[in-house]
Amino acid sequence: MTLPLRRVLFWMHLTAGVVAGVVILLMSVTGVLLAYEKQIIRLADGFHAPPSAPDQRRLPLEDVVARARATRRGPAPATVVLRRDASAPVEVAFGREGSVFVNAYTGEVLGSGSTRTRAFFRATMEWHRWLALKDASRATGKMITGVSNLLFLFIVLSGFYLWWPRTWTWTQFRQVLWFRGGLRGKARDFNWHHVIGYWSLVPLAVIVWSGVVIGYPWASNLTFRMVGEEPPRPAPQGAPRPGEGGPGASGGRRDAGAAADPATSTPRPAFLTAGDVYAAATAHASDWTILTVRIPRAGDAQLQVTVDTGTGAQPQTKDTLQLERATGVVAKVETFAAQSRGRQWRSWMRFVHTGEYYGLTGQTIAMLVTAGACVLVWTGLALTWRRFVAWRSRAAAGARKAQTAA
Repeated sequence: MTLPLRRVLFWMHLTAGVVAGVVILLMSVTGVLLAYEKQIIRLADGFHAPPSAPDQRRLPLEDVVARARATRRGPAPATVVLRRDASAPVEVAFGREGSVFVNAYTGEVLGSGSTRTRAFFRATMEWHRWLALKDASRATGKMITGVSNLLFLFIVLSGFYLWWPRTWTWTQFRQVLWFRGGLRGKARDFNWHHVIGYWSLVPLAVIVWSGVVIGYPWASNLTFRMVGEEPPRPAPQGAPRPGEGGPGASGGRRDAGAAADPATSTPRPAFLTAGDVYAAATAHASDWTILTVRIPRAGDAQLQVTVDTGTGAQPQTKDTLQLERATGVVAKVETFAAQSRGRQWRSWMRFVHTGEYYGLTGQTIAMLVTAGACVLVWTGLALTWRRFVAWRSRAAAGARKAQTAA
C-alpha cells in the first residue's frame, strides 16, 4: 500500500522532533539569551570617560596600547577599537584573552569590563554550539548540534507543508492563522504550534539554514557555488590574515613602539596619531561610528583601519582602508560592495543568523522567532505525548475487549 505524502511527512516530522527536540530547545533558549549579547555587555561594562576639557585631545594610539600592554602578560594586542562617542574609552583587544579599556584622554586603564557578564555569555555560547562539552569532546557536541540543526531545518520546511490547509475555506484557514482564545489542552497546543509555525516560517528557516552554513564547510561552500563561484581554499595554518602584513612583513608581532623600515632603516611610528586616523576615516565616511585599527607588524608599511558606519556587526557597513604609515595617505580602499557575490552572501549568512545584519530591528525579530521556536518544540512534544497516551489507551481498551470476547 502506498502511503499519502502528507502522512509520510507527518511521521518523519514527528520523529525528527522527538529525536532532536531537546537539543533544538536548548539551542533556542540559548539563542534567545544571546540575542542582545553585545548591547548587554557594553551596558554592564558601564565605562564612561569623557574629556575633561572640550578641546582636550586624545593620546597617541601607541601610548594607549603601551598602557594596556603593561597590564597583560602573554600575547601582544591585536586591534585597537575607537568609537565616535567622545565619552567611549579605547578598547585594546587581545583576541581570545579579552580586552583592556583605556581612557582615551588620560591613559588611565579602566579595566577589562564586566567579567561576570562575559563569563555568562561565554558559557551560554558553549551550550549553544557544543552542549558545553570541553576539549576533545567538543567535536562530539558540535556534531550533535549540527545534526539537530539539520533536522530542525527539515522540521521547519515539512511543517509548512503540513500546516497548509487541505481545504481552502476561511473557517479552516482561520484556525491555523491566528491565536484563538478559550482553548485548552490539545486544541491549544495545536493552535499555538500552527500559528507560530506559520508566522515564523521564513525568518526561522533563514536562521536555521544560516546555522547550517556556519557549522558545515560543505554548506558554506554551497553558498559560493550557488552564485557560480569557486569556494575559497582554507588558509594554511599560521598564515597571516588579509591585511596583516604583506610581502615586506616580518614573522613576529611587536609591542607598541617604533618599527624599522627594512628599506631605509629609518624609524617608523607603530601607529599614526589618532588625529590622522580620524581624519582619514572622516574623509572616507563622515558618519562613521566605529574604527578598528589592526596593530601592524614590524616592517609593515601600511596601517589597516576598518571604518564602520553601522553597529559593529553589519558587514555591509564596513570599509577597510590601508593607510601609509609614513604619510597617512590612503593607499587602498576595500568595500563590501566590491566583494564577490559569494563573499557577500557568506557574510550575510553569518550575521543574519543573529539578526545583526539588519541592526537592532533584525536582532529583535531573530529573538522573537527563536523564542517562538521554544514554543514550537514544547507544543510539538506535548502533542506527540498526547498522541502516544491516546494510542496506549486505545491499545489497552482493545486488549480488554479481546479478553472479554474470549
